[in-house]
Amino acid sequence: MKLTATTTARSPDPGGAAAGPALSCRHVTRRYGDLVAVDDLSFTIAPGETYGLLGPNGAGKTTAISMVAGILAADTGEIRLAGRRMTPHAVAVKAEIGYVPQELALYPDLSARENLRFFAGLYGISGRAARTRIAEVLDAVGLAERAGDTVSEFSGGMQRRLNIAAGLLHRPRLLILDEPTVGVDPQSRNSILAGVEALAAQGMSVLYTTHYMEEAQRLCRLVGILDEGRMIAEGTPRELTRLVGEHDRIRLAAAGEVTRAAADLAAMAAVVQVAATADGLDLSVEDARITLPDVLAVVGRAGAVVRAVTVHEPDLEAVFLHLTGKTLRD
Repeated sequence: MKLTATTTARSPDPGGAAAGPALSCRHVTRRYGDLVAVDDLSFTIAPGETYGLLGPNGAGKTTAISMVAGILAADTGEIRLAGRRMTPHAVAVKAEIGYVPQELALYPDLSARENLRFFAGLYGISGRAARTRIAEVLDAVGLAERAGDTVSEFSGGMQRRLNIAAGLLHRPRLLILDEPTVGVDPQSRNSILAGVEALAAQGMSVLYTTHYMEEAQRLCRLVGILDEGRMIAEGTPRELTRLVGEHDRIRLAAAGEVTRAAADLAAMAAVVQVAATADGLDLSVEDARITLPDVLAVVGRAGAVVRAVTVHEPDLEAVFLHLTGKTLRD
């Protein structure tokens, strides 16, 4: 899915409301009787930022997304899109959102072009403008050559890409993608992820939910972890791993003065732990990408010879399990 400049969001108004956050949620709560589905939720999304909202099943993600999209009203708190308040009655504000739900919102007996023509009509896009825009988004998601084929003939991945195309027709300021890669083949999945990266690079804000941690790690500058309706942690993937005390690990296959090297490495401020092994050295360090050159220099000066280097950075899966006691798919 190659997303070109034709799919960019509206340019922010200089000095206007759009100069602030693309999305702002402040102390939002939603109840269903005695059940608090979303409890005092606050987060913001900057222009051009992809924000990952993660949580196990039943965490409140669907309710939160429904409020952001103006489908549900918040009991308390406030949601603003580019400075304008979002409510179920805020029609003009809703027009700034492209919502791509987990369930496919397509007509299987219609062609890809006919599906998009229908959705363009809902957005008030018609005539030459509709034809031009439909051609643009079909090209953007790599389906231009299949425009006349019925959706029932498409693979799951192609249907997902067409679903995203429908959400881009009106050039939204905020694109909401709710688990867009569920049930797709690896090639389509990678295409979707590359497309999301391109959208963010072009200035579109994206609210992204997924059950695949590696997607959040790849796409999202900020990640919020939701559990039992509450935001229990938020930060960059790097910040979240540090929050739970996870450190990078470096394994050096080395020979020679390994014991001396271990002693010298232990004196480094960035080295949390080091041990000499039969095969070399195992280290726990702060930020391996920055620390590794200094580690190799110290080892070389100690008289050890490094044959191979392996670096393991802790991932969001470990963070999520630590914070919630669950895996993301629970």
